[in-house]
Amino acid sequence: MALKIRLARGGSKKRPYYHVVIADVRSPRDGRFIEKIGHWNPMLPRDSENRVEIDTDRAKHWIENGAVPTDRVARFLAEAGLVERDARNNPNKAKPGKKAQEREAERKAKQEEAAAAAAEAAAAPAEEAPAEEAAAE
Repeated sequence: MALKIRLARGGSKKRPYYHVVIADVRSPRDGRFIEKIGHWNPMLPRDSENRVEIDTDRAKHWIENGAVPTDRVARFLAEAGLVERDARNNPNKAKPGKKAQEREAERKAKQEEAAAAAAEAAAAPAEEAPAEEAAAE
């Protein structure tokens, strides 16, 4: 029997509350489970002590007996020091999309053109100014 350490959702609509349970992989998310070993309340602030509570002894027992934690539960267990979890990092996720990159390139090109035009305008009147003064006299 393949076992998972996973979350079973509880709570009411728009007020989630999760139980950390040991369940057969074939059972439904909120259905039958073998043992409840903790809970997670995402509505509490991140620094709250009661946000995540897991019975570490039971979790260690089930991991030794072949239970595999899901990604979210693995995070909790890694914070408790029970499981080593590789840090996942997707540097491309934070990059803007194609159209946003095109708009940014157009904006930079316009700024460069405006800066070049301003530099030319600043240089050109300085040369023409003495001629205008001479014509005014």
